[in-house]
Amino acid sequence: MPNITCREQPARARRGGEKHIMIRSATPVTEILVVADCWRAEAGAEAVIHRAIATAAGMVDKDTGDAELAIMLTDDAGIRTLNANWRGLDKPTNVLSFPALQPTGPCLPDDPPRMLGDIAIAYETLRREAGDERKTFDHHLSHLAVHGFLHLIGYDHETDGEAEEMESLERQILAQLGIPDPYAPPERMT
Repeated sequence: MPNITCREQPARARRGGEKHIMIRSATPVTEILVVADCWRAEAGAEAVIHRAIATAAGMVDKDTGDAELAIMLTDDAGIRTLNANWRGLDKPTNVLSFPALQPTGPCLPDDPPRMLGDIAIAYETLRREAGDERKTFDHHLSHLAVHGFLHLIGYDHETDGEAEEMESLERQILAQLGIPDPYAPPERMT
């Protein structure tokens, strides 16, 4: 049985004086595969990703404690191939998510862990975007890991409403990690 704890929602997040209980699910097993040598320069990248996924899992209203996901740390060439093969876009991107099909029946105690899916993150694009947007590498990596994770558990940004919901949740998760709003415009240099 997954480890689940309950906690009261903070007062500032309550609406209309209602008392809400948020369910905190256990962290999914996260396997990180480094397939591009450029990632070796970022010794703390795996710890950053694990922390981001654990925080996100603890703040969403879906139980992910009995689940697994894999994150592939690749380069622009690798993600370009994935993007071309799966989305028909022959160009690199920062992050891709591949949600797994979810079982339709109830989970039994002896069932293997649910596979949430796979995430791929491109080093050069991440590094370039972080510089262009004046973010630290680790902050942008955290954001992309959270963004990819939210896609795996069903969030999307195809419509304005979906985008608002997903971006709001990303902001909350990243704030919990001490990371500024990733969607705020970068400060101007004077």
